[in-house]
Amino acid sequence: MNIEKLVEVAEQECLPIFKEIDENEYYFSSLVLQAFHNQNINESHFNMTTGYGYSDIGREAIENVFAEVLKGEKALVRNQFISGSHALSTALFAMLRPNDTMLSITGLPYDTLHEVIGLKDNPSSLKSFHINYEQIDLIHDKFDIPSIINKLKTTKIKLIEIQRSKGYSTRKSIAIADIKEVIAAIRKVDKDVIIMIDNCYCEFVEKTSPLEVGADLIVGSLIKNLGGSIASNGAYIVGKANLINLCAERLNLPGEGIDVGPSLGANKSILQGLYFAPSVVASSLKTAVLTSYLLEKLNFEVEPKYNAKRVDIVQNIVFNNPDKLIKYVQSIQKYSPIDSNSMPIPAPMPGYDDNVIMASGAFTQGSSIELSCDGPLREPFIAYQQGGVTYNYGKIAVINAIKELIEQ
Repeated sequence: MNIEKLVEVAEQECLPIFKEIDENEYYFSSLVLQAFHNQNINESHFNMTTGYGYSDIGREAIENVFAEVLKGEKALVRNQFISGSHALSTALFAMLRPNDTMLSITGLPYDTLHEVIGLKDNPSSLKSFHINYEQIDLIHDKFDIPSIINKLKTTKIKLIEIQRSKGYSTRKSIAIADIKEVIAAIRKVDKDVIIMIDNCYCEFVEKTSPLEVGADLIVGSLIKNLGGSIASNGAYIVGKANLINLCAERLNLPGEGIDVGPSLGANKSILQGLYFAPSVVASSLKTAVLTSYLLEKLNFEVEPKYNAKRVDIVQNIVFNNPDKLIKYVQSIQKYSPIDSNSMPIPAPMPGYDDNVIMASGAFTQGSSIELSCDGPLREPFIAYQQGGVTYNYGKIAVINAIKELIEQ
């Protein structure tokens, strides 16, 4: 089969989808630029602080920009966060106290939160502090609203967690429209329960922020969408001011909270990353659409379909075969810019139950806004592909990975 010819057909058929992605990119670019102007971003905001990080005007400006762009009252944006999971853990420990109960309404959370919650034994988990965990699974990828309402009426819930992206599951990711519906139902029963959204992989895909439909907190990583492939680490928590203050005191220490934390030279890369994020997310989406089209035409199972409404940058490819999963991931690594001569193999990873194979030939270790592809070695052997700094770099890698997959 002539893959290049199939790509030409794909790009013609995907033109209307690409046009919509471009329109969204323009919207988010305008939003970011306006926030830069409103917060008077200037070169002095690039200066670094060390030690305690007192009076870091750049850090404060960054947090004001993020709060404006994501529609929150206040933001905590720090390079002291190691990952999105670290920010989620910080928020959970900040909100919850002994004998409180948290409720996940999107089923089992992502693997890296299992030890945080205490689903796996860990003496530092929420469970070890006598914080309870319950969950309600999705039904056909939709919120089980009757069960959620019944739970709220029969159990005192302190915090509800919603994970938008699918993680290493087979479900679909969660759209803003569904979040709006479930939050409206929740608020009729409990106006005070804290609603926290794991927003990883979803930023700048849909125009509406979860905070605009009633969420209290949203959390994400800067080596995913909003870092634009430029931020070298960090994460954000955005939402209600009183809750952000609690998160800052958990990250740092009570009494100092949001007023400390040295930027250590990261301010420029965080601001520049956010500036480029609309373009990079658009490239990631186009890469995902192309991947979905090509592999579906080659009789692989994909989710989402190329013409489906997308709510994140993640593309699933269901191989139903461990060798094909391994081959595809290895080929993505081979056509990455960094460590292209490395050969990924399935191996244990901290925070994961299964061996994981991961292609991440990225300028920033673990960055998944740069083209990456990974998956646990468990049935049905799904590759989770995300990212693409430019569409053409993503396209080159995907074309060659498909060629090697077919040759196998």
